[in-house]
Amino acid sequence: MGSGQWMVEKRSSFSSDSFSKEYETVPETGCLSIIVLGASGDLAKKKTFPALYNLYRRGFLQSNEVYIFGYARTKISDDDLRNRIRGYFGKDASEHSEDVSKFLQLIKYVSGSYDTEDGFRLLDKEISEHEVSKNSAEGSSRRLFYLALPPSVYPPVCRMIRKCCMNRSDLGGWTRIVIEKPFGKDLESAEKLSAQIGELFEEPQLYRIDHYLGKELVQNLLVLRFANRFFLPLWNRDNIDNVQIVFREDFGTEGRGGYFDEYGIIRDIIQNHLLQVLCLVAMEKPVSLKPEHIRDEKVKVLQSVLPIKDEEVVLGQYEGYRDDPTVPDHSNTPTFATVVLRIHNERWEGVPFILKAGKALNSRKAEIRVQFKDVPGDIFKCQKQGRNEFVIRLQPSEAMYMKLTVKQPGLEMSTVQSELDLSYKQRYQGVAIPEAYERLILDTIRGDQQHFVRRDELKAAWEIFTPLLHRIDDGEMKPLQYQPGSRGPVKADELLAKAGYVQTHGYIWIPPTL
Repeated sequence: MGSGQWMVEKRSSFSSDSFSKEYETVPETGCLSIIVLGASGDLAKKKTFPALYNLYRRGFLQSNEVYIFGYARTKISDDDLRNRIRGYFGKDASEHSEDVSKFLQLIKYVSGSYDTEDGFRLLDKEISEHEVSKNSAEGSSRRLFYLALPPSVYPPVCRMIRKCCMNRSDLGGWTRIVIEKPFGKDLESAEKLSAQIGELFEEPQLYRIDHYLGKELVQNLLVLRFANRFFLPLWNRDNIDNVQIVFREDFGTEGRGGYFDEYGIIRDIIQNHLLQVLCLVAMEKPVSLKPEHIRDEKVKVLQSVLPIKDEEVVLGQYEGYRDDPTVPDHSNTPTFATVVLRIHNERWEGVPFILKAGKALNSRKAEIRVQFKDVPGDIFKCQKQGRNEFVIRLQPSEAMYMKLTVKQPGLEMSTVQSELDLSYKQRYQGVAIPEAYERLILDTIRGDQQHFVRRDELKAAWEIFTPLLHRIDDGEMKPLQYQPGSRGPVKADELLAKAGYVQTHGYIWIPPTL
């Protein structure tokens, strides 16, 4: 492969990788520098660097074109950083020790503060020297800055990048900024942050990353909805009774109590991850797959959501949460929430969208559960067994299955619930499902903003939840205590029933085994 081209391999979904279908050549351009700010922190070593390593190992990042810079305040050497991240490349990294070694040699570390020019001038000098060594014409190089940092330092860091580290873009090069959530704590703070960063960078340069949008089955939603004829006439208020989008963890805050208490489960999970999934479930068909057309439809959904009613919210806090020494004794922060959203448009009028998330529950999973209405004129008297449901399991054990009623084998005419099942591990044996961060970083390099949050989309999301969050922050709404390892507060199940969800009794989906 020539140095003037960056060849991206796209493989079919039945091969050893599942990124795409064919070979694509990215137009000739200069070398690529990826700068990880906050390189010595947990997010960088657990998510960002492993994602970059996997992209390198799979051939999506070429060693003759890419170089990676770590930047943080910690005073360590290049080898110190390499040794810190080496152990996070996955259990099969030992089988690819040569790839690991080659990748680590692509990393250089620069130490400096986040709010003064000295460190960023040094960083720019190192990047420029690398670009010169690769014979990149000035203005043709690409610089990707990944902010694996707390949001409080985004404005000063972005100012320093703008002042000291920009690449001229008149010859096809670019500078792009990846920003991690949380994007503010409410509408006012989010708008303030957007304004501060928006003064420095244009919207096409900003990539607000929500890793849920990179998950394989979330990416599958548009294909399922708009490429399959039998879903098109069913996906509306005439057939669907309710939709649940659920995130459950079977552990508590585990040492992150102080950080979590500042945000709570709604800001941490529901306002971003689950709301993004809701957009893809509820949106209308875009006119094309262009990123802006898809994001336009997501914004329309958010703008159609009615104000949240207090009686359609249940908050919880698991017993023992306040025992964490970093959590205030009288904390009002919910570790569990069930919130019913109502979409006021022709397709979804009257259909409750139930967003539920919690920590220290009885299981770990994330799933979308679309429950259909009862069969009219039920001649088999089987409604008590449960309704038809279409379930998309996002994690773990990625799968999708349709719960349906079938005849019990035997001489009697009796019915039972079963499923039509697509389990990814069984159907796609040997296929490596990429981590969400891998896909999203690759999208950033390609300039594809489809799976990133646009500024007006962020504003619309905060407009939905800010009034509720302020009532919680002011102590007007109190979380109910629940036992760790339970389903959460009993009132949450009562709210589900009130919203119309009918729980299936006696049926459990069991992931297929190979």
